[in-house]
Amino acid sequence: MAWPRSCILTAFFTFILLQLSSVAAQNGGKLTVGQSLRATGDGSPLLSPSGDFAFGFHQFPKNNDLFLLAIWYAKIQDTIVWYANNGNPVSQGSSVKITANEGLVLSNPQGTSLWSTTDAKKSGGAINYGFMNDTGNFVLNSETDDAVWQSFDNPTDTLLPTQILQAGGQLNSRRSETNFTQGRFQLRLQSDGNLVLNTRDLATGYAYDPYYASNTNGNGNPKNAGDRVIYNKSGDLYIQIKNNTRFDLTPADKLVSAQTNYQRVTLGFDGVLSWYYHPKSFAANKGVSWSSVKSLPDNICTTLSGVLDTGACGYNSICSLGDGDQRPKCRCPPNYSLLDPNDTYGSCKPDFKQDNCDEYGKSAIKDEYTLVRLVNIDWPLADYAQLKPCSKEECQSNCQNDCFCAAAIFNEQDQTCWKKKLPLTHGREDSGVNRIGWLKVGNINGSNDPINPIHQDKVIYKKNAVSSALFGSSVCINFLLLSAIVLGIFLMYNKKNPRSLDEHHRNKTLSEYSSVHCFSYKELEDATDGFREEVGRGAFGTVYKGKIGEGNSPFTVAVKKLDRISKEPDKEFKAEVNVIGQTHHKNLVRFIGFCKEEDQRLLVYEYMSNGTVADYLFGNLRPSWTARMQIVQGIARGLLYLHEECCTQIIHCDIKPQNILLDEYYHARISDFGLAKLLVLNQSYTNTAVRGTKGYLAPEWFRNKPVTVKVDVYSFGVLLLETICCRRNVCMDISGEGAILTDWAFDCYQSNTLDNLVNDDIEALHDKLNLERYIMVALWCIQEDPSIRPTMKRVIQMFEGVAEVASPPCPTSFTVTTQP
Repeated sequence: MAWPRSCILTAFFTFILLQLSSVAAQNGGKLTVGQSLRATGDGSPLLSPSGDFAFGFHQFPKNNDLFLLAIWYAKIQDTIVWYANNGNPVSQGSSVKITANEGLVLSNPQGTSLWSTTDAKKSGGAINYGFMNDTGNFVLNSETDDAVWQSFDNPTDTLLPTQILQAGGQLNSRRSETNFTQGRFQLRLQSDGNLVLNTRDLATGYAYDPYYASNTNGNGNPKNAGDRVIYNKSGDLYIQIKNNTRFDLTPADKLVSAQTNYQRVTLGFDGVLSWYYHPKSFAANKGVSWSSVKSLPDNICTTLSGVLDTGACGYNSICSLGDGDQRPKCRCPPNYSLLDPNDTYGSCKPDFKQDNCDEYGKSAIKDEYTLVRLVNIDWPLADYAQLKPCSKEECQSNCQNDCFCAAAIFNEQDQTCWKKKLPLTHGREDSGVNRIGWLKVGNINGSNDPINPIHQDKVIYKKNAVSSALFGSSVCINFLLLSAIVLGIFLMYNKKNPRSLDEHHRNKTLSEYSSVHCFSYKELEDATDGFREEVGRGAFGTVYKGKIGEGNSPFTVAVKKLDRISKEPDKEFKAEVNVIGQTHHKNLVRFIGFCKEEDQRLLVYEYMSNGTVADYLFGNLRPSWTARMQIVQGIARGLLYLHEECCTQIIHCDIKPQNILLDEYYHARISDFGLAKLLVLNQSYTNTAVRGTKGYLAPEWFRNKPVTVKVDVYSFGVLLLETICCRRNVCMDISGEGAILTDWAFDCYQSNTLDNLVNDDIEALHDKLNLERYIMVALWCIQEDPSIRPTMKRVIQMFEGVAEVASPPCPTSFTVTTQP
């Protein structure tokens, strides 16, 4: 059938328009609602107007069928500065599209949504277009050109000039050079204004102690604390202090010209934060790569020394700095090999059979274990025993004959021998170690020669360039016409059917309740389905599970109906809940809002999915020793914040396992803090006019003495003993002296029968130094005299080994007047 001339002209102009719109979109134009990019080998990215940055699907290294939705330097294609979907690649044929309500939507070839910007989207109206700008920031704008979402507010592992890191913001390292999922290392601007580098547990996300800190927390004065991290357009990185001063992170002599150089700051997968620059003139600098001008820390092998981590490298590994740079290199010691052969920075496992202590004697007689000599190598945080004075020969012999000993390190200067247990952590090789040692290996003919450093060659992966070819002119006009018609219908439909602002308002996420929110009783009644699902009941009232928000992003909350509340005026009640609402700490349950209507008082918290510490500790299965100790450390940090670090000092008054909740990662979160002032004096499990629960109450409650933060320290000491022993403080099923845990714990400590106290918990007994330390700390906390109980800050210092723990007196004795 012949086409009418008018149709042919229409098709021709349609083709031209689509080609022009394609060129505009790929080279500095807007990616508007309904338009999409596809993951194909010849797909074109969206370029910034200058052509410096590209947004789109970056072909994955070493696998041409996988793609990463990312932002990269268009002229330096192997330098990716931002990535979506938590760093997970997608298969060929996947697409990303802009929608009015969800923003960017990443879908697989079957059309299933994998990731979107819905959760990060601010309340700024419907999205109109996306724009890749010349700073490397991809922005979603509304019809009024307001930024609704931007990649700069959601960084991955890199900061670019003009980018700002607000309080609570963070960078996360990649897992490896070619694995973009989140790794072990973080750069975080904490709520107290301190910028820190820390490691984290990959399984739970738990943040370990910092290995770098800017110390800009104001030292108790919030006005002198850090407010935000600014990376200005000149490439100068600094912390803006709230008093309008600044803390420089980039040394003045390290600044390079922003006019002639690209710049970035990247947290490497090895935990080193580095400042980089690259000349913009490629013709004059052929073959030039990124140059590093500064790194933090100077030596991560020796700086990273948190107690509860593996170190810069994995377990049983050795870290050393590379030649001429500050990048760590990791290697396994003799007769150990990588647990994952593809992860050279991971943990190492013994290549020989590890006998238990019952079998060790037989193997030792057969000479199946040998000591291999070490020079300038140490695992400083794997100690379980110290021998002093001790000769070199005695150190060797002692480790050889001890089934628990995996390595021994000897200091000739003070004749000290440290015995190490598996897993060996924080391994390092450095001339500053200046010690000799021995590694015990099995089933080999060992040599007493020193270990020779093994320098691993860098593996450089070349990434395939992404083609910038536009759609070919051989596309069928019929297909273009059909596409134009479908696109026109789609746009007209969306224009006629926009989402209402009311629906958008209901789709709030938890992050949007950033301050205390006043709910109506009807809202909370609807959220809990008429207070139908009860999830807890205690001294403060009854807790119900509910959902706030509708549509695609409701979140679960816990609604607490208070009983027998005090009769203070509205102003005082709101003042108290406002104090609670201003608390922000990772070990506190987040307070979202409240309701005060007539005689109803309700509090709304985020919901904790793993119940209480009481359920966790006193169930049928005993949690691991490591998990239990992480819980008490989290509780201690939360109490320190309430006592000393938040804007208004808060005494909890009812610390017990039932009031400590566990989030989805089993992190401890203190609940019911700050409620003491909201309750009547007689709200208690005891018959006295005190607040708290029998068994956890400090003696001063009953002796008409002033109530201070030390009442929480006492309760924490009881809870610490319960966590160590996995049993309740008062157990009437046990006859005799063991019925009261606090009394029995001191008796066991005095008689050195800790194995009875922990019910032969092998994992705890293998960590006997820390077990004894934690029990001693608990006994100091439950001293009857509050003046000799430690503060929570001191407790944390004793946990970390920073402060010495003296031998505690009997808790009921008043003869000791000095603190631990």
